[in-house]
This record gives sequence, structure tokens and C-alpha cells, in this order.
Amino acid sequence: MRMIDTVIKPMHPEGYKFVAAFAAVTLILFWIWEPLGWLGLGLTLWCYYFFRDPKRFVPENAGLLVSPADGVVSLIERAVPPAELGMGPEALVRVSVFMSVFNCHVNRAPIAGRVAAVAYRPGKFFNASLDKASEENERNALAIELADGRKIAVVQIAGLVARRIVCWKAPGDMLRTGERFGLIRFGSRLDVYLPEGVHPQVALGQTMIGGESVIALVGQDVPARAVRVE
Repeated sequence: MRMIDTVIKPMHPEGYKFVAAFAAVTLILFWIWEPLGWLGLGLTLWCYYFFRDPKRFVPENAGLLVSPADGVVSLIERAVPPAELGMGPEALVRVSVFMSVFNCHVNRAPIAGRVAAVAYRPGKFFNASLDKASEENERNALAIELADGRKIAVVQIAGLVARRIVCWKAPGDMLRTGERFGLIRFGSRLDVYLPEGVHPQVALGQTMIGGESVIALVGQDVPARAVRVE
């Protein structure tokens, strides 16, 4: 790998128009006053960095459930999946991954399966790191049906400055583990609801890499992960 490849990453097409707009404003700022132009250039580079879409090395072992996003594990608790998915009233283990404005915001499928349902719900824009964001913020939820009939929910949640949730999948579509399925603009969170009996293999505060970091082992009787922070 060349050194430059660790800095220069591919950009998702969703970002082209935003980077173009930032660049146009930057040119105007340079014309008005040079220091403002340099500020605009910095913001343009940040915008490109926000929409970066690096390649990921997705594990293909059967039963691995990976993180749907880059970020930090902010919550691990039992909660009822979004009612609009029709997954029942029973609480399941929910793992939340919080994305700051500096994380890659391309969302990836946590596991292979068929999209059983996609449901968008408008809402508020609280800080996505808060627990109440799962219930009150704007969100887009997917139910993914596994080969054995069980379902996993993955929910895109808008954050404090996020104003647009993008999802490219529809009911009936097939997903591969780690496949790109959506994006959230400018700060947000992803929730994953695990099937009953599946224990998370991550800890609060752990840094996750979307499409690579393993959240849980599905179909295997594995106890919750014990960790030591050094």
C-alpha cells in the first residue's frame, strides 16, 4: 500500500454535490477576503472526508454479525425493536454505534439476509448519543430475515445536525454481509437489535469499523464477551 492511500480515500457519489457546493463557496470567500477562503478550503476538505467511502475487509465466516457503521459503542441494553417493523413487543439486546461528524457515514449490512421490511419515521433531532434518540429521533429501520427465519433489525437514526437519512434498499432485496445499504449526513447513530439468545461480543466505548468489527456470533451459543481495558 502506498502512503498516500492511507490519506486519500474514495468518495461516495452522495458527496459530490456537497463538495462542489463547498468548493464554490470557497472560491467566493477567497475573492472576498483570503483568510475566509482558507477557512472555506478547510471545510471543503472536511466535507470530502465526511463522504469518504473506504474499502473494507468483510469477514465471510458464517454467523458473524458485523458493525453497520464506524464509531463507538454507546449503548448495550434490552429494548423493543421499532414497532413499524412488526417484530413483536419483546425486548431484544440492542447495540448502538454512535458516529461523530468525523466518522465515515456509509452504512453497511450487519449480516447477510433478505430485507423483510423498510420503514421510515420522521422525528426530532436530539443528540444521537442520548438513549431517547432511539425513540424520538427521525429514523429509518430495516428488518433483515436470516436463512433460518430469525430477524435482525438495523436502524439508522438522525442526530443533532443530521438532516437526511439515505437508504438504497427495498423489501425483498438480498443483502450480503458488509454490503453498503445507506448513509446518514452529518452525525448520527446505528442501532442493531440481536435475535433472542445472541449475546454481544463488544463493550461500551469500543471503537468499531463498519463492515469489519464483529458485534456478535449468530447461531452459536456464545456467552457475552468479557473485556479488560488496559
